[in-house]
Order: sequence, then C-alpha cells, then structure tokens
Amino acid sequence: MEMKNLERAVDIYAKLLTGEEISQGGANASLYDAYYSNAEVYEIVGLILKKLNLNLYEYKESLFLSAGEGNRLFGYTNEELKRSMGLRYNRELYLCYFIMYQILLAFYSDSATYQFKEYIKLETVMEEVTKALSVFTKDIAIYDMEEEQEESFQAVALLWDELPASTGENQEDIKASRASKASFVKLTFNFLIGENLFVEVDRRYYPTERFRALVEHYFEDYRGQIYEALSNMKTESDS
Repeated sequence: MEMKNLERAVDIYAKLLTGEEISQGGANASLYDAYYSNAEVYEIVGLILKKLNLNLYEYKESLFLSAGEGNRLFGYTNEELKRSMGLRYNRELYLCYFIMYQILLAFYSDSATYQFKEYIKLETVMEEVTKALSVFTKDIAIYDMEEEQEESFQAVALLWDELPASTGENQEDIKASRASKASFVKLTFNFLIGENLFVEVDRRYYPTERFRALVEHYFEDYRGQIYEALSNMKTESDS
C-alpha cells in the first residue's frame, strides 16, 4: 500500500464526513478523480466505510455519504432524534417519520419512478398525510385505548386527527412546534433542512442533490423496511 494513496483515501473520507462536496467539477475534483481512477484509493475508501457502516452514493458526478442501517455512531437513535426535534413522545416522533415518508413519496414512488417536480409546499404535505391516514380515522370512534396503544398507525392517525390544521397564523408565520398539523410539518422540514436534504425559498421546499442521491440509491432496498417499521411502531413509552 502506498502512503500517498492512504492519505488520499483518508482525505476523501474526512471531507465527506464533514459535509464537504466531492464532485468532478468542484474544489475537491482531484479527490473525485483519485477515487475513480486509483483502484487502491477506491478499495481503501470502501474498506473504511464498510467498517464504519457508512454508505457512499454517487449522483451527477458527486459523492454523498450516509449512515448505514442501525449505525449508532453516525445515525440517530429515537431518543436522540426526539431531543433534537424537541419532541416528547414516541407517537410524535412516529408522526414525523410518517411525514418524512410522505415527503419522500412526493418525489419517488419507487426506484424507477422519479416524479419530476422542483419543489413541494407545506400545505401539499399536510393534504397527503391526511389522505394517507384517513383509512385509520374513518372509523375512529370504534378505537379504544388498548387498540390505540397496540396499533401504531392508529396512534399516529389519532394524534394527527386531534391536531388543528394551524393555530391561526399566516403561512409566513408558521412556527415549528407540536401545536398543529402545519407546525408538525414545519418541524419536520426544519430537520430535513438541517440535514442538508431540503432548502426553503418563499415557503417552497426544494430537494437538494444530497436528497436525490440518497433517495435514488436507498429507496429500492429500504422502502419495504421503512413501511414495515412504520407498520410495527410501538408506543409503550408514551404513557
């Protein structure tokens, strides 16, 4: 192993980890070229990422890093995510997960079906979440507390159904909180913006290249697992 190749591989890993862009036409173009033109650099980077349970995706001649499934070092636990987003209960976190899933579906139905839209608006996400959860709220009167605790989708649907659409503020003044449907969606978008997955311009949310890279490569393998996880969500700690 050449020390120069090791140093290049570590540079690639370090810059990706700190959020720097590595692309063919960017400031780190030499590292992008080294990754694809030097077999030893490519292998070393792959070994580092495998050992740390990280995934590397390419999109439009740029490299993007993502934590692998169950990665406790670079990913979030439920408790960490609740603290980060200012949530109190698991059902609130699961609602945010469901909102994220609906945002994802606004752009991808599956790995072969990318919907070419530039942006999505908060009110559109609210409508889609309401529509998706309506099957669980049509007969909401028949649910008792045991069923709510046992069936996570019902718990999420009940929480969403109980929330007002907004707290009376204008669209420009919606705050991220747990007070309304609009504020929950705003809270979720704020987290996605913090993860460099969306940018907000004039109350429109535009997916970043990082979002497109992660979803395009991740969606086919994990869509079923996402749905299964949502289906099996538990709320025992909400009491």
